[in-house]
Formats: sequence, structure tokens, C-alpha cells
Amino acid sequence: MTNILYSYTLPGAGHWSLRMRRGHCLKLTDVEGGANLGMLMYNPEDLLERYNAPDTLKCQHTFKLTKGHCLYSDMGRIFCSIIEDTVGWHETVCGNSNAQLISERWGMRDYQRDRNLWKQNGYDSFLVELAKYGLNGRDMAANLNWFSRVDVSDQGILNLREGNSPVGSSVTLRFELDTLIVMHTCPHPLNRSAEYPRKPVLAEIFCADPVTEDDFCRNYCAENRRGFTNNDLYYFGMQ
Repeated sequence: MTNILYSYTLPGAGHWSLRMRRGHCLKLTDVEGGANLGMLMYNPEDLLERYNAPDTLKCQHTFKLTKGHCLYSDMGRIFCSIIEDTVGWHETVCGNSNAQLISERWGMRDYQRDRNLWKQNGYDSFLVELAKYGLNGRDMAANLNWFSRVDVSDQGILNLREGNSPVGSSVTLRFELDTLIVMHTCPHPLNRSAEYPRKPVLAEIFCADPVTEDDFCRNYCAENRRGFTNNDLYYFGMQ
């Protein structure tokens, strides 16, 4: 039985950040179904190193993210591996919602008037968390959108797939590098629900099992084996 070291339910339209240590796992669970969790990742020892969506997709020859995939930095190192996934499809190409999009789609609200019921947007939520570490909008790279799937029509139009993440769906990340993660639970930019969605996500942290030579993520493709080697060199002090 997994020994949970810490758990926290991030409310819908909320934001959070923390430093994940190498050798630990973060399990994310869609509590009510239909959640979207935006995420950015940085090397806390060198904040210029951050998650790189294009490299993550092209080196693993994929458009979606699921079990076996690794999430790469712009230095060719692996922040984390997806070791379990009941969803099967998470996207990292559509970016973030912003204040204008939220206002046009669901009407404007602000904290002074609406308190905790105000309609947060992903971009500003990231900015609030990034400021805690001396970062700002210039440091915002392409983000992940956990639990969200996008399909491409014959005309090349991206559409958000409804029902992609049922109640209780989860994804587990094993961190291969000390990582600063920044998160929000604001709506996906392609979400067109009639009501502003407020979907919570449960986060649970626990110790990971040691990575073995026959590890599924490590051997998913040749590029992942090289990524793990880059991590080893980094911790040996050779990069």
C-alpha cells in the first residue's frame, strides 16, 4: 500500500506551486470528472531550464501524453516520467486561458466583488505563482493540460474532447529531477461549457520505487534512455 506523504485538493479555479524532489511521485486525480490542470515545470537550481513541449513531443513521436512518456526540459533532461495513467490522453499544445477569453465566454467577475467565486484564468493564475520565485510572463513556456484531450478535424481545427476524463481518473508522475511545478485548475482554453467549470484535482505525494534498468518509461524509446543518461550526468556534476 502506498504511503502518502502529503495530500492536497486543489479547488477548481485555483492555483498552487511546490518543489518536487527527485525520487518522489505526484499522483493527480480528477475528483469530479472533466477537470483541467495546467502545469509548468522549472529546474529550481537554474530557473532558466524549463519544460519544453516541442522536444517532449517530437523525441517521443507523439501528439498526446500518457503512460511511458517522459517530460523533457530544454536542456534534454527529464523532469518526470508518466508511470501510471487511467486517462490515456493529455495535451500540451493548446496553451492557456486568459482574462479576455474567460470574460467573453462566461462574463467578467473580479475578486473584490465576487470573492472566491470569481472566474480565474490560467495565465494570471500562473503569474501569481511564478512571482513567488522571481519569475514573470517572460518565463512562461508552453504548458501541459492534464486530463484534457484535443482532436483535430479534417479542416485542421482543434476541438476539446468532452468526457475524456471520467470521475476518479488519475495520472502519476515520477520525478527524475528536482522540479518546481506551477499549477492551476482553470478551464482549458477550448472549453465551451455553458457554465464556468470549477473542477477540483487531488494531489498526493509519495516515495517512488527505484528506477531499474528494465523500467518501462526509461525503455519506452531510445530518446528516453538518453534523457535518463543526461540526468545521471547532471547529478554526477558533469553537465
